[in-house]
Amino acid sequence: MTDIQKPAARQSLNFARGALAALALAAAGAVFWQSPAVSAEDAVVIPPPAIDEKAASGTETAIFAGGCFWGVQGVFQHVKGVTNAVSGYTGGKKDTAVYETVGTGRTGHAESVEITYEPSKVTYGQLLQVYFSVAHNPTQLNYQGPDEGTQYRSTIFAENDAQKNIAESYIAQLDKAKVFSKPIVTTLEMGKTFYPAEAYHQDFLTLNPTYPYIVYNDLPKVANLKQLFPALYSEKPVLVQSASN
Repeated sequence: MTDIQKPAARQSLNFARGALAALALAAAGAVFWQSPAVSAEDAVVIPPPAIDEKAASGTETAIFAGGCFWGVQGVFQHVKGVTNAVSGYTGGKKDTAVYETVGTGRTGHAESVEITYEPSKVTYGQLLQVYFSVAHNPTQLNYQGPDEGTQYRSTIFAENDAQKNIAESYIAQLDKAKVFSKPIVTTLEMGKTFYPAEAYHQDFLTLNPTYPYIVYNDLPKVANLKQLFPALYSEKPVLVQSASN
């Protein structure tokens, strides 16, 4: 988030370590799931990818970056077929994968989310459709809504050539169809290691639904997911804590 809007969040994040306080906030803010505030970013209806992977058994991983990881994680935790979605940092070195350091914008890292999913239930292409349509705005270069800096860039960290080819094809397809008012600026990076973020960042949207940033920027994304992708939407999120247990 920006130096204007996120400092308070950075200074107060320690409160999230108090589980009881987080649960109390979650209960108080349950109403927002049914009637979220007006979104800072509108969702865009886009076609599915023309090229996609085939349904298969087992699990695979995908890593997406698109602004603050709170919202990206929160969206994908509500996608059927996703078994885990972890907030973290990708693009830089291990010793700089620390929230305050990444926030300088000089580490090469992007706030990202590692998604573990079952391709028999949701494909990589479908995840990309949610990513481009609901999770963030792929036309914003090195910023996302109120958050500015390369750490908030729109990036797909492809795990292999197959993911890279599907993503490249889809970006070209969407640009040709002109579904966005501006060209897509999402970059593709390969060979980057994902590092999980600090525990107090995990499941932040679910645990803090009344947090002002979440209310305005992120809860509407989950509502848009439910509206635009009803077949993919899961009412119960897959939380990191539950997946770990």
